[in-house]
Amino acid sequence: MSYVTTKDGVQIFYKDWGPRDAPVIHFHHGWPLSADDWDAQMLFFLAHGYRVVAHDRRGHGRSSQVWDGHDMDHYADDVAAVVAHLGIQGAVHVGHSTGGGEVVRYMTRHPGDKVAKAVLIAAVPPLMVQTASNPGGLPKSVFDGFQAQVASHRAQFYRDVPAGPFYGYNRPGVEASEGIIGNWWRQGMIGSAKAHYDGIVAFSQTDFTEDLKGITQPVLVMHGDDDQIVPYENSGLLSAKLLPNGTLKTYQGYPHGMPTTHADVINADLLAFIRS
Repeated sequence: MSYVTTKDGVQIFYKDWGPRDAPVIHFHHGWPLSADDWDAQMLFFLAHGYRVVAHDRRGHGRSSQVWDGHDMDHYADDVAAVVAHLGIQGAVHVGHSTGGGEVVRYMTRHPGDKVAKAVLIAAVPPLMVQTASNPGGLPKSVFDGFQAQVASHRAQFYRDVPAGPFYGYNRPGVEASEGIIGNWWRQGMIGSAKAHYDGIVAFSQTDFTEDLKGITQPVLVMHGDDDQIVPYENSGLLSAKLLPNGTLKTYQGYPHGMPTTHADVINADLLAFIRS
């Protein structure tokens, strides 16, 4: 398997498919998943002549299960290690959920990589948790509850999330896919409970407001208005307003996991933006 070792000794697993001289798209997965969550996108863009890269965040998937460094700054530095190792500066970076925060922090923390474009899909920026300056956020008790379930009932929790709100399978008339649910559970359970526990703080309490303001590259913000995990009104809508060169595309009725449930639509819109 392919790994790069970071400055602090963490082994980061990555996938790198496609011609070396092809334009590069780098995918960043959500919590608590892995690069495997991008299979539908990576195969699609590979077939369209792109070089596609995705990595497992530290503590997730096949990367090292280290006990520390589970914060956005370390996540961004790990991305930089993968980019430098593969020589893929100037790529298009696409992030889903927590991966969207990772993309935003990478672009501002490592400005030496002149990223071509970015896409934030159902992403956590600007800030998920409710604060005095972010009254529309979710109460901290919601995320405390996530941590409690990871610590005590992780296997069941990782069944309930995809079987319910993540893919919108708890909505009337929506037929659940046991394969998709099981694949989510598989990806989650491979990772480290400690990384996932700490990652909840990273994705919920990191404020990306100033990061967003500082990104001048074209950024497409894609968000479903029925996202039960990262509510649309306090995330995609606000991020698009904060980005100097942001474009918001809203998907009526789409769930948080729309890159999987609606891969045909999402892939086509991604391709159009990347080619534009």
